[in-house]
Amino acid sequence: MHQGNRTDIARLGEFGLIEHLTKNIQLKNPETLYGIGDDAAVLHFGEKQTLVTTDLLMEGVHFDLVYTPLRHLGYKAAMVNFSDIYAMNGKPKQITVSIALSKRFCIEDMEEFYNGLQLACEHHNVDIVGGDTTASLTGLAISITCIGEADKSEVVYRNGAKDTDLICVTGDLGAAYMGLQLMEREKAVFQGDNQAQPDFAGKEYILERILKPEARKDIIELFRTKGIKPTAMIDISDGLSSDLLHICKQSGVGCSIYEERLPIDYQTAVMAEEFHLNLSTCALNGGEDYELLFTIPLSLHEEVSTWEGIRVIGHITKPERGCMLVCRDGAEIELKAQGWIALSE
Repeated sequence: MHQGNRTDIARLGEFGLIEHLTKNIQLKNPETLYGIGDDAAVLHFGEKQTLVTTDLLMEGVHFDLVYTPLRHLGYKAAMVNFSDIYAMNGKPKQITVSIALSKRFCIEDMEEFYNGLQLACEHHNVDIVGGDTTASLTGLAISITCIGEADKSEVVYRNGAKDTDLICVTGDLGAAYMGLQLMEREKAVFQGDNQAQPDFAGKEYILERILKPEARKDIIELFRTKGIKPTAMIDISDGLSSDLLHICKQSGVGCSIYEERLPIDYQTAVMAEEFHLNLSTCALNGGEDYELLFTIPLSLHEEVSTWEGIRVIGHITKPERGCMLVCRDGAEIELKAQGWIALSE
């Protein structure tokens, strides 16, 4: 929250706040004919396929402002939407931003949020073209809709995986979950003693993974460069196990993934040991990694094995084989969807 001189949002009002936050936004894409300032943005895509995704982030459910800076929250709110577009093998182009906020927030708070939002958009060449603001009695709520595009022949769905396809994942898994556990631990310490200083030394990577995730634009560009189109793809938001099962269900296939092939960063492993958590469970079910999980034909094994930052973790099987995790000792256990459940009791 902003410290020092604070400007009440009521001083500007809804439309004054929108104008204040968006006055320096410059449109970058020729498809954006008209942005903020009317009832709707005007976009022109020609022969391209239009991709649209929406994510809603609720305070107390998806983020905790005790340890989430508003600038980081703005950045992350944009990235989770960009990631959905990349998971379709598309390119994000525009977003609309709707916010519900209570009186405890001031103009400077919203400036910080928009600073993070705009930074993410600059990195991915995305235009902010509209949105809405309203009052909230229960905390901060953020809804972002992202519009993207892709050539019709390039769109990748979840339902295209075939028997013998390789299962690949980018980056590493479980770091965001361990960053969250660390934040929750330090929050509990702080609430017990507000003079206590957080212990974050040597844990910068896992903190960045939860506070400032990066959507994998680089991987989509790699596909373009290599002339390769995945057979199925999804971004890992709910956890590897849950998201892989989405692909298997929609493709009508089974799978086998290997515990020893799960990519895990050293800091993640250290924190899992410190918290006495099973490392593979964290990697399988942690969520919020925003890496890409995709399948490609077996014939590409030799090539994909040379790609930096991508790990082959298993293969697609016939549906009657089920969805299995092959443990380090060779035992097979059924893969369960134990990641994030949005509307759990």
